[in-house]
Amino acid sequence: MPRKNLNDSAIDLIQSLGLLTRRVRAAAGSHELSLTEAAVMGRLAKDGPATTADLARAEGMKPQSMGTTIAVLEEMGMVERKPHPTDGRQVNIGLTAKGAAVRQSVKDAKRTWLSQVIAQLDERERETLFKAGEIIKRLAEK
Repeated sequence: MPRKNLNDSAIDLIQSLGLLTRRVRAAAGSHELSLTEAAVMGRLAKDGPATTADLARAEGMKPQSMGTTIAVLEEMGMVERKPHPTDGRQVNIGLTAKGAAVRQSVKDAKRTWLSQVIAQLDERERETLFKAGEIIKRLAEK
């Protein structure tokens, strides 16, 4: 069987990563958030409360689009608006207890599923997978 060229191999890799991502996301079940919603909640969990404009800049979005995302998260009870500590004209967005709990639940479900399927691999395959993960991370950081 002839070896695939680099472009075909790259396409196969993209498709494989996409399928794995979809499977991991599906493991989270009914609490799954959109990628943007999850990114905003992750940023709030990591960096603490922020203004809509700050979140939009950090995520490379228009403030209006971020406002829509925040409104959806607020409606779900995941985030809440609080007065800005130093500027009375601004409002900070912060995670609610429910938002933090849902975020943790989603992370746990994803981690559990992935750990279970990785455990089905033999030791050599796991070692190869983890080395590939390091390489993929380096590629993503370029």
